[in-house]
Amino acid sequence: MSLELELADLASRIAREAGDLARTRRAEGVHLAATKSTIADIVTDADREVELLIRERLRVARPGDGFLGEESEAERGESGITWVVDPIDGTVNYAYGIPSYAVSIAAVRGSAVAGEWEALSAAVYAPASAEMFTAARGHGAFLGDARLSVTTETSAGALLATGFGYDPATHDGDLATVRRIMSIARDLRRAGAASLDLAFVAAGRLDGYFERGLKPWDHAAGALLVTEAGGSVSLIDRDSTRPMLIAGGIEVHRRVLDILRDET
Repeated sequence: MSLELELADLASRIAREAGDLARTRRAEGVHLAATKSTIADIVTDADREVELLIRERLRVARPGDGFLGEESEAERGESGITWVVDPIDGTVNYAYGIPSYAVSIAAVRGSAVAGEWEALSAAVYAPASAEMFTAARGHGAFLGDARLSVTTETSAGALLATGFGYDPATHDGDLATVRRIMSIARDLRRAGAASLDLAFVAAGRLDGYFERGLKPWDHAAGALLVTEAGGSVSLIDRDSTRPMLIAGGIEVHRRVLDILRDET
């Protein structure tokens, strides 16, 4: 078995265990631990507990690897491989009882900076639906045992997804972006979990996705799902505080990129 497949298998096993823990804690009742960038950007006790579980499982299985997670300090490894982890992507959904949340785990090689690494393996697990999305570089993307493929035909317009930042000062700009994109859209979805939006692009449930201001752990796993399903992913304005991620089938990606490339 190749390294990429081994890492994908490990990621999926840990993601499932972590997702089951998150679902259990949700049933017991959510407890807010803190806020992050704004009062609307929350952390639950479950976020921290789930990340701790993931980090411990990875430490035991691959002690030489690095770790970059949303809720704990980054750790540089010795192997050249770093695990990029969002323990509960879609925390606000999770806190409100909306079943659109996921555990996102990716293994990358080289720099732990988004856009500079080589993604090797990924797992995105949706506990509420028990759906496991996996990808290994050069081996395709899968939902369970079913191979995934992005959409290619969008004659009625593209079904797109996006998200908005928690800082109210960014909302006008995000809405202006949506207005520009609607010229090629059939409709728009805003589900609140970037990893699942990207998984749905890979699965052909969405034609494309764009969002400004994502963190590396938001898209590390999902981006590999898209590219291994035959799609394209771009991260533009990387030097800004709110880079733009664009993902989709080849044609949809190109059309969205053309519209947003020169956005100011």
